[in-house]
Amino acid sequence: MEFKDYYKILGLTREATQDEIKRTYRRLARKYHPDVSKEANAEERFKEVGEAYEALRDPEKRAAYDGLLDGQWQEGQEFRPPPGWDSGFEFSGGFGDEAAARHFSDFFESLFGGAGVRGARARGGIRGEDHHARIKIGLEDAYDGATRTITLQAAHTDDQGRVTLRPHTLNVKIPAGVTEGQRIRLAGQGGQGHGNAPAGDLYLEILYETHPLYKADGRDIHLNLPVTPWEAALGTKVPVPTLGGTVDLKIPAGTQSGQRLRLKGRGLPGKPAGDQYITVQIHTPKAENEEQRRLYQQMAEAMPINPRASLGV
Repeated sequence: MEFKDYYKILGLTREATQDEIKRTYRRLARKYHPDVSKEANAEERFKEVGEAYEALRDPEKRAAYDGLLDGQWQEGQEFRPPPGWDSGFEFSGGFGDEAAARHFSDFFESLFGGAGVRGARARGGIRGEDHHARIKIGLEDAYDGATRTITLQAAHTDDQGRVTLRPHTLNVKIPAGVTEGQRIRLAGQGGQGHGNAPAGDLYLEILYETHPLYKADGRDIHLNLPVTPWEAALGTKVPVPTLGGTVDLKIPAGTQSGQRLRLKGRGLPGKPAGDQYITVQIHTPKAENEEQRRLYQQMAEAMPINPRASLGV
């Protein structure tokens, strides 16, 4: 997937005002409209211009996109969105599929997904737009539940039509067992309504912070567990960390490296709760002196084995 420089597509710089972006879009849309344009690539250019305008016309999308440009991405460069690149940005719109319906590029979809839905009409005015944002939380908060103060960057257009970011601070209750991708709804925390209509809602999509020990898959938790060769060969009980505290795990005799064991119900809480899966990793001590080398030699003679027999060698 190639990076798209939306400013370059419109022939503008990052200093362009929102009014300049709108005027330029209208001019280029007329120039390349397939029904009237004589340009050979009119349809393709018309779509590019429309996509660029969709990304830059909303102050929130534009502010997040500008953050990507700070990473020195260039037009046509191979691109994959950095994980959590938009975490902490507050976008207008919900999680609709308007953008997909317009057949925007994979690049646009990878950044913004659905373009969002606009405010709905209500008696006495227009309901405020729903907003959405992605926030990162620790797995411990997902396990125990927590109340956290978060600050989102919400875009604001100044009197000169330039986009700036303002902090939007909220107290958020994180329910125990919340999974990655799940959304928390904050009623009335979205865009302001017009007339007597209510404000929109704010939807927070949950992302997990990288954890030094665990990886989550839905409600299941995965952990790599180092063991010694003799613990794996003879079997034993070893302490294992879980999000709910340390528990004893039985290592069956003859356990092989890469074998997976399960601690039922030790994943994230829920109905049902997730499990914790332990992948055994056998750590072999180095033979650092003559006595240790002799012990390994004795093992080789007493327990001859060809671990590559299945490979035919």
